[in-house]
Amino acid sequence: MIRTFVHTLRHEATDVIGIELRAPDGADLPSFTAGAHVDLHLPGGLVRSYSLVNDCRERHRYVLAVLRERHSRGGSCAVHEQFRIGMPLELGEPRNQFPLHEAAAHTVLVAGGIGVTPLLSMARRLKVLGASVEFIYCARSRSAAAFVDDIAALGVPVHWHFDDATGSPPDLSALLGARPGAGSATTHYYACGPAPMLDAFLASCSALGYGHAHIERFAAANPVEEVGSQQGFTVELRRSAQRFSVAPGQSILDVLLDAGVSVNFSCQDGFCGSCETRVLEGAPEHRDSVLTEGERAENKVMMICVSGCRGEGLVLDL
Repeated sequence: MIRTFVHTLRHEATDVIGIELRAPDGADLPSFTAGAHVDLHLPGGLVRSYSLVNDCRERHRYVLAVLRERHSRGGSCAVHEQFRIGMPLELGEPRNQFPLHEAAAHTVLVAGGIGVTPLLSMARRLKVLGASVEFIYCARSRSAAAFVDDIAALGVPVHWHFDDATGSPPDLSALLGARPGAGSATTHYYACGPAPMLDAFLASCSALGYGHAHIERFAAANPVEEVGSQQGFTVELRRSAQRFSVAPGQSILDVLLDAGVSVNFSCQDGFCGSCETRVLEGAPEHRDSVLTEGERAENKVMMICVSGCRGEGLVLDL
């Protein structure tokens, strides 16, 4: 666990607060890579994942931003209502499930609202490397768009789309198809934002034949109506030599937490990736919004908060 304190709070856009965290003793924080996030341990026992915004070369601070969600389950409200300068805060080590391919000949970053956070860190990294990169930033309005000045200061090509100015949501198919070098096998496309935008992004990339399309979701692609499996199964934890029974409809995560097993988790809806666990034996029943179809077929990892088992049992690397 990393101990930090809230060094700075800043208004970044309508309902968006920027937070700078530093170590109490001024020591360097653990390194991170562009696209990474950290799990904040919030008041009341909540754990929420937020992307790091700043230059990954910086070791003296972590910078993130939080949108006050209208349908918050407590996380964003806790940040906006309870955070104060000097407040101590614990967080998990940075983890990256949205890695940047730094060797790409060209990179297109597509941000939707608060989805700009991991992409801004990517843009900063690519700028340092002298790599070819451009931004497409979509938001409801200019006032709702965070880090506009930071992006403009990078000096990279940016296409701004504000719904209230154009009278409609962005046409991602047209925007992506109009990019210089569109369709090149060496171009990588990244998107982060609300689910409808990400679905449109993936559909557009598929229709345009773009093979390198990457997304990070802030919410599950589809609501998880059920977790676990239709039948019970067993879970063996290889490293700790423990064995548990998981009843129909139960999640592996809940069973382990009830037994006092220490595991990483955050969203509990299968989209943040915090609970990703290596599978040593057995066939998971994947219900997450993180893994690709290829990764699911490999059955090497699973999200234990929502996924179950397609057989009698699983052996996990815990």
